[in-house]
Amino acid sequence: MRIISGEYGGRRLRALDGDNTRPTTDKVKESIFNLIGPYFDGGVCLDLFAGSGALAIEAVSRGMNQAILIEKSAKAIQVIKHNVALTKEDKKFQVLRTTANQYLTAFSEDFKFSLVLMDPPYNLQEIESQIEKLQAADMLSQDCLIVCETAAQVALSDVGEFSVIKRRVYGATAVTIYQRKGEVS
Repeated sequence: MRIISGEYGGRRLRALDGDNTRPTTDKVKESIFNLIGPYFDGGVCLDLFAGSGALAIEAVSRGMNQAILIEKSAKAIQVIKHNVALTKEDKKFQVLRTTANQYLTAFSEDFKFSLVLMDPPYNLQEIESQIEKLQAADMLSQDCLIVCETAAQVALSDVGEFSVIKRRVYGATAVTIYQRKGEVS
């Protein structure tokens, strides 16, 4: 697993050990960023299910100013911190040990997210209700993109102010991208 492009491109990332995780493959990660960018002019990224941190690190490598990484596993937090250290820009990353739902309930940042990454365990996904929570708490910028990774058989629907604008299937994985209704990508 590696950082594909941008400022940190080519650096090798550590993956989580064991069968409990399903890291996003480099092929799917590259496809995601080609669908949404592939580069950014600043902004703040929220990765609600950070795992190894690879998606958020890729987003900062491609131009996001900052990333908030949410992860509940202590073992994953160690891997994230190792991977963030490879960037030599630790200050661009905030790693929090909590669950996605706890974070959404206790959110108190002074900014709005312009990119949200959601790659939950497939059997525990609550993506649509979590997008509702993000909207209710006014956490999303006007031009926010929400990128969701699910099992291929999961078909996500429009949620509140956000519409599905793209959906691609890569083997057993589906990538769904949301954008605020009326925004042009």
